[in-house]
Amino acid sequence: MKYQTTDIRNNLKIAIEGKPYIVVYFQHVNPGKGSAFVKTKLKNLETGQVLERTFKSGVDTVDKPDMEEREMEYTYSDMDGYNFMDTKTFESVHLSHDNVGDAKYYLQEAIKVEILYFNARPISIELPNFVNLAVTETDPGLKGDTAAGGTKKAIMETGLQVNVPLFIEIGEVLKIDTRTGDYVERAKS
Repeated sequence: MKYQTTDIRNNLKIAIEGKPYIVVYFQHVNPGKGSAFVKTKLKNLETGQVLERTFKSGVDTVDKPDMEEREMEYTYSDMDGYNFMDTKTFESVHLSHDNVGDAKYYLQEAIKVEILYFNARPISIELPNFVNLAVTETDPGLKGDTAAGGTKKAIMETGLQVNVPLFIEIGEVLKIDTRTGDYVERAKS
């Protein structure tokens, strides 16, 4: 199956020369002279490499990749990488440090994630938009410093460093945005 240039949009997963890519940026361009085209920035889902590609509107097509997403539960990490369990089949899946990348800072036991398979092989991980993490290290909290808007560094239970308001203390559980790595709010208990 193929996608037409009119199907191209952000976060669309495509295959080029047998490699899986995701569209991170696109722009439909219709110059006054000549034919229309689509400028794209594509990120390789296996290597993380970004490339720019231009497609002629109405002429070029891109392949639909053989991809599947499966819900998995994170179980544990070892020296070789990270282990997940398929929530439907209870099959165990292992991902290397390269496949997981910076997502490791958001992995907690029993967290549910989406594992992306390409040609029946796991290649990447998609986290929920928000996770709750406990603060393990930060400077002491200061009373009354809520209005100034100042921040300080805090290290979370997974090793993630986050800028947090001055009143946050060790042991508090915070809601963190996994897309940006930013503090959102204190977690509701």
